[in-house]
Amino acid sequence: MQIKPNRDTIGVVISDIRLDRPLSESQVTDLLQAWYDYQVLIVPDQPLSPEQLEAFTEQLGEIGDDPFLEPMPGHKHVLELRREPDEKATAFGGTWHSDWSFQATPPSATILHAQTVPPVGGETLFADAFAAYEALPENKKTELQNLRAIHSAKGPYGTDGFYATENSDRTMKIINSEKAHETQVHPLIRTHPGSGRKALYVNRVYTLGIEGMADDEAQSLIQELCSHATQDEFVYRHVWQPDMLVMWDNRCTQHMALGGYDGHLRVMHRMTLRGEVPV
Repeated sequence: MQIKPNRDTIGVVISDIRLDRPLSESQVTDLLQAWYDYQVLIVPDQPLSPEQLEAFTEQLGEIGDDPFLEPMPGHKHVLELRREPDEKATAFGGTWHSDWSFQATPPSATILHAQTVPPVGGETLFADAFAAYEALPENKKTELQNLRAIHSAKGPYGTDGFYATENSDRTMKIINSEKAHETQVHPLIRTHPGSGRKALYVNRVYTLGIEGMADDEAQSLIQELCSHATQDEFVYRHVWQPDMLVMWDNRCTQHMALGGYDGHLRVMHRMTLRGEVPV
């Protein structure tokens, strides 16, 4: 297995490995260590069926729960992110976020496997939440250290959320629900269980407020931190290739899917790994 870090940014390219067959214990250990070290794992040239994607994911940990989205038939843990050539709906995941931060135990990893890649557009942006935290002034770190943020899925997935009221038909089946209005409270500064490093844990999609803070003050701080965390200096722009697998760490990154491929089919298969209670 060869490991080649991206220069001057997060992400590491893994080569000389096959993910369509069982991995050795040392291969799993090395993959997870590279993931801890570089946050975004990129493995090109991996033709995988949904069954093989499931088998690979199970070797890394417990499969996560993906609410509000209808899974592939016969594969309850695999989501197909599909946008047809004539589809007018916005790109799914097109705002900076950390997957499912509204859960009590948000996913540690999201794994995305490219099935059909359009010839233009469709890149994914990743922002380094470790670097964003480390770049804060020391007095700001002290100010934020004990704050706890309120997360909820109601913005996109609530009964009156974005996906319930959008005007364009969407191929993906989204399930809007009252359950999306539930909230979870997590630290604004999160400590990574694998490395001990601290990261900004806030995003525009799911972070609705800050515990004990007036709403206008909380919204101002959330927007300030989200703008800080997604500056160009912290961002890696990922260009997809067919059969490429990418696995990222939701505990210390945000990501955003880009559009720009109208008239072309884009298909991805997606799974998550269950995480832990943020601390």
